[in-house]
Amino acid sequence: MEKKRIGKALVSVYHKDGLDEILRTLHAQGVELLSTGGTQSFIESLGIPCQKVEDVTGYPSILGGRVKTLHPKVFGGILGRRALVGDQQEMQKYEIPEIDLVIVDLYPFEDTVKSGASEADIIEKIDIGGISLIRAAAKNFQDVVIVPSKAQYGRLAEILSEQGAETTLEQRRWFATQAFAVSSHYDTAIHSWFEK
Repeated sequence: MEKKRIGKALVSVYHKDGLDEILRTLHAQGVELLSTGGTQSFIESLGIPCQKVEDVTGYPSILGGRVKTLHPKVFGGILGRRALVGDQQEMQKYEIPEIDLVIVDLYPFEDTVKSGASEADIIEKIDIGGISLIRAAAKNFQDVVIVPSKAQYGRLAEILSEQGAETTLEQRRWFATQAFAVSSHYDTAIHSWFEK
């Protein structure tokens, strides 16, 4: 089974509980961390260095936070195929870093609907960047690990403890399967709300 080393991880989450031990383990195993806004502040509060996404993209978070990670330097880093010379050459040419692990979760759309929030507030809880990161990383499971919700933190922690910062193809495929389940459930919830 083809093992892949995790060199760089993008972490951008709404719920930060349960993440600290994973972050400490990744740091201890030499994985570089990349993040946005509140997650980046949280990582640094643990005494762990973290690169800002905007330092990679050259753009700050814009449009009231609607656009943070949607950039070729982020998505190229996730979708770039490590075995394809052409992809590697383009990544080098455009200074796109390889991103090997994506830990992300989605805005709490269903909870916001249940809370009786206004339509405007509900619309703002339709995640764009997060769902795009999940789909991109899951599509490229040959090279990338996707952790799409805190429900998978336990499995990631086990792997890091047993194998260090390396995953097998079978493990990456398992995470991708979970990712598409999360994505499908989320879109179904949004679709149901729009239909009503």
